[in-house]
Amino acid sequence: MKTALLAPSRVRTLSSPDRNRIQLAPATERDRETIYRIRHEVFAHELGQHSPNSAALLRDALDDFNLYLVAKVAGEVAAFVSLTPPSAPSYSMDKYLAREQLPFAFDSQLYEVRLLTVVPTFRGSELAALLMYAAFRWVEAHGGTRLMAIGRREVLELYLRGGLEPVGMAVQSGAVTYDVLQAPISAIRERIQSFGGLLDRLESRVDWQLNFPFRRPAACFHGGAFFDAIGPRFDHLERHRNIINADVLDAWFPPSPQVLAALSEHPSWLLRTSPPTACEGLVETIAEARGVAPANILPGAGSSDLIFRALRHWLTPASHALILDPTYGEYAHVLEKVIGCTVDRLTLAARDGFAVDLTRLESALADDYNLVVLVNPNSPTGRHIPREQLEAVLRRAPQRTRIWVDETYVEYAGPNQSLEHFAATSENALVCKSMSKVYALSGARVAYLCAGPHQLEALRAITPPWVVSLPAQVAAVRALQDPAYYAARYAETAALREQFAVQLRKLGLKTVPGIANFILCQLPSHGPDAATVVKQCRKHGVFLRDASVMGSQLGTHALRIAVKDAETNGRIVDCLSAC
Repeated sequence: MKTALLAPSRVRTLSSPDRNRIQLAPATERDRETIYRIRHEVFAHELGQHSPNSAALLRDALDDFNLYLVAKVAGEVAAFVSLTPPSAPSYSMDKYLAREQLPFAFDSQLYEVRLLTVVPTFRGSELAALLMYAAFRWVEAHGGTRLMAIGRREVLELYLRGGLEPVGMAVQSGAVTYDVLQAPISAIRERIQSFGGLLDRLESRVDWQLNFPFRRPAACFHGGAFFDAIGPRFDHLERHRNIINADVLDAWFPPSPQVLAALSEHPSWLLRTSPPTACEGLVETIAEARGVAPANILPGAGSSDLIFRALRHWLTPASHALILDPTYGEYAHVLEKVIGCTVDRLTLAARDGFAVDLTRLESALADDYNLVVLVNPNSPTGRHIPREQLEAVLRRAPQRTRIWVDETYVEYAGPNQSLEHFAATSENALVCKSMSKVYALSGARVAYLCAGPHQLEALRAITPPWVVSLPAQVAAVRALQDPAYYAARYAETAALREQFAVQLRKLGLKTVPGIANFILCQLPSHGPDAATVVKQCRKHGVFLRDASVMGSQLGTHALRIAVKDAETNGRIVDCLSAC
């Protein structure tokens, strides 16, 4: 990376007369002509690296393959940086060193960043940092795994701050000495995590015209680590018999025999045939089972599909939302990391068993939120607000506040506990129902929203055709047609949960009195934390969920464990005892 910059100690924030917004984009052909003139002025006249030429332009063979990112202020080129992709026939580094001399691989994910240059008017500003960050984001977004560069010794600190590391080699080019630098993209990402204030300033000033976001979108962490033991490409599905996937909340029981019969009788046809476009039969069956109209139902490929689809449609970064703390992490992720809106939390205290204080909730509902999310029964606590009590509070909430009630586990709370009838006639309440956990259909990905038709109208327009697969639609319909089977399984689950909780308490764990198909518990404070226990249990094929990251009130010793059959619960207890 050849550079023309002042020392980092003189970095200043762009201010008057530099008030124009910074435009950052790939360089056009016209921009390149300007860049070649600036390169000649800087690297030939100023730094003495090259001899001046009569055309007053400086370019090389790599310019036929390089990408330039350019920062403009008031429409004029203020700074630029060049990236050599791995598809280029060579790198600039090849002019100075043999590849076998360098302590990293030259592979299809190696990028070289070079020619970072700031014109004199803007030296000492944050443009250099912006371009270094833009180069890093380009490589990261395009799947690169390593950056290399040669950095001018006078400004070496700039690269070190950005996460690049010297390899202990230097090269000479004309009158300029460069140090050889490199770093894995993952290491640079870790370094950049500490740049919060700087990134905030840059983001507020830049008109980012690259076809990926300024910040890398964060991924939401879920359970499901057990697939590491099976193999994510399903090469060893038989291994599922030897592992316990208690880090996710899949049902311990099989789907209804009616579901299995339908899928086993017509597997080839179900897999090769397009499903009903708008899930018409599924919607009608849900409506009949819940006692509402088809217009009250909007289908989705799992609750995550509905969460991402609806919340991103309704909200903007200017929106204000309220969630419980602790609660299901998908909501905080979408609201804060994907949409970027302001999120308040109604904290649930351990001393109260993480129960929701309805007086505090009603007071919070009066604060003019754009969206309030209630998971009921809540995850990871398993606590449930009875339908009559919650309905009474929600009826008094301002109609301008949209209220989303996630009832993924409500069937475990007993019959007639869903708010679907209430939501169907409400102006502002919706119920989100997943069929994964209570119908043993997690792999099928079926869910729906129940609400007044006016709330679903706009969402229908952005619902893809065939949003739920044909096998999943058939499975869901047959499951809904066999309520007696599932009612018996819910009763068994309640008994298993209570027996399991007794066993856990005998080990010294404190359990939260939930009603769903999982148990939130606290490990003894004098023993290993949840992360350590989870890691140790995985060695024995037992996968549990470290719940310490699921809320601010849980501490470092919180575990969430799915309820399984009696034998499997016993194996979990034995593993916990050993670990």
